[in-house]
Amino acid sequence: MTIVASDLEGVGLAAAAIQRGDVIAIPTDTVYGLACDPASDAAVNRVYEIKRRPAALELTLLAASAGDLEQLVRFDRDARSLAARFWPGALSIVMPVRELRRAVPRRGATLSCRVPGHPVLLSLLGRTGPLATTSANRHGSPPAKTAEEAHLALGDEVTLVLDGGTAGGEPSTIIDCTTTPPRVLREGPIASGLLFAHLGHRNE
Repeated sequence: MTIVASDLEGVGLAAAAIQRGDVIAIPTDTVYGLACDPASDAAVNRVYEIKRRPAALELTLLAASAGDLEQLVRFDRDARSLAARFWPGALSIVMPVRELRRAVPRRGATLSCRVPGHPVLLSLLGRTGPLATTSANRHGSPPAKTAEEAHLALGDEVTLVLDGGTAGGEPSTIIDCTTTPPRVLREGPIASGLLFAHLGHRNE
């Protein structure tokens, strides 16, 4: 595994690895992540193997814009409002999948999606399209905040690590917009109260 710089050459190497069906480690605004082509069953399965991730836990889609997700998931009014307010940023929104399916979700009919606030990753996503992701660590271990930590955690099981500096260190807030009203599944950098205040729901 090689750590590559976050310049045009490094982003190009990362994009080429994704197109080959490889799994790489990427920087985000929250924590470092494992990433692969969501259309590749083999690559998605490899992410689960590297992560030692339980099969019942789905991956997240990261995209360069909400528009890049329109054919994959259904935005209702709440999801669209949250995306417009908090993307790019540390908010993952769970939405129903459309008919155009990828290798994720593997079993269910919903998918967690996010547009990250990290310029290097947004550059990569602009080349690759949406990526299937999870945090770059073994399941149950602390997430990596630097390229070096991702390298130590994953050894040679990923093709490369794209170095994007030090991540924020706190996984994203997750809100499920498939229920009425939406419900927060994980607290994170964006407080649930702020989300409900934006939506106009009473936070009880």
